[in-house]
Amino acid sequence: MSNNLHQETLATHYGYDSSKETYGSVNVPLYLTNAYDFGTSERGARLFALQELGAIYSRITNPTVDVLEARIAAVEGGKGGISAASGSAAIFNAIANLAGAGDNIIVAKKIYGGSAALLHNTLKNFGISTKTFDSDNADDLEGLIDDKTKAIFFESLSNPQIAVADTDKIAKIADKHGVVSIVDNTVASPALYQPLKHGADVSVHSATKYISGNGSVLGGLIATNAKLNAKLRGNSRYAYFNEPEANYHGLVYASLPDDFDLFTLRIKTILLRDIGAALSAFNAWQLIAGLETLNVRMRAISASALKVAQFLESHPKVKSVNYPGLKSSPNYERVKANFTEGLASGLLAFEVADEQTALKVANGTEIFRVMVNIGDSKSIITHPASTTHAQLSKDEQLKAGISAGLIRLSVGLENADDLIEDLKKALA
Repeated sequence: MSNNLHQETLATHYGYDSSKETYGSVNVPLYLTNAYDFGTSERGARLFALQELGAIYSRITNPTVDVLEARIAAVEGGKGGISAASGSAAIFNAIANLAGAGDNIIVAKKIYGGSAALLHNTLKNFGISTKTFDSDNADDLEGLIDDKTKAIFFESLSNPQIAVADTDKIAKIADKHGVVSIVDNTVASPALYQPLKHGADVSVHSATKYISGNGSVLGGLIATNAKLNAKLRGNSRYAYFNEPEANYHGLVYASLPDDFDLFTLRIKTILLRDIGAALSAFNAWQLIAGLETLNVRMRAISASALKVAQFLESHPKVKSVNYPGLKSSPNYERVKANFTEGLASGLLAFEVADEQTALKVANGTEIFRVMVNIGDSKSIITHPASTTHAQLSKDEQLKAGISAGLIRLSVGLENADDLIEDLKKALA
């Protein structure tokens, strides 16, 4: 099937042809198997040597997972797709595919607290250091790049600050210096924004969120830009791709034909194989179903979120509201110009007087669930300073745009008027 079709069609059909299945199953089959029959030992040897591509073990390859990976690449407008056990595993794999001890990465100041802990603290134990930049305008980015910089990481729509990154500018700077740009597109989702079409090299997702849509499974996804192969080949920054790989008898990934997506192939054959944070077939099957309805859900969620944001903006006890769908937002024009139909997703943040007030509001809601997930069909309310960003010091929280009175909402699929009434009572 051509990948030039509209996104909704790709999300429903790409990567699977029911007419070629033995039983003609219209729904993508769930392959619950951990291993595969090679037929002969000789074929098994060819598979392990990468002389032939095929199913070896479900940690690396599974037919159900393959469909999901093909679809995320298609809906993001990319070349390759790969999965992981969670969004955090996807981010780790994307970074570990490029950087090692002695290297550095440049990370946006405004990102999810769990990602900040991974990139700033945990990766330090692997010898990878970080620098920070302002993804809103990227004016400070170029001066931070040195010969040990292996990646630039940011979020297209940040969680929970709801900042909108200047992806085009960041990607141009990254290309100028031959550095791989990685954007977390979880909050916007591919239904509203496709960062690869704006020049980013790699897009990562916590598929646990909007792609799943119902809070049932964990999963991470990565999609790559078709131009990434050329950036990696012959680039002295990326020895992993240009020097012989000991695991495969001296294979040089960069010497493979352009039919291969080098970035995702190395994740599959090295990181998934050796570290093992692989997506289960069942979770992939659930995520395929979620992806099919993503575009419809994101439109409904965004419309409700805008109504909720407009209510909060007019409430006397609310100090400020951050939602880029509001005309008062400094990010309104950027979203209007670059996001599908100017829709701004379901995540919004608002600030009240102090932490005590914020906790009172969160505890006072009935429809909103007090939890730390986002992207669920059910609306969620969170106090970031005491939960998602609790690992950070108070100074680090403030630098990341997290105040004690900040409340994050993930608007779901309930009626917007009911959600507004719920917040009105909690704010009383």
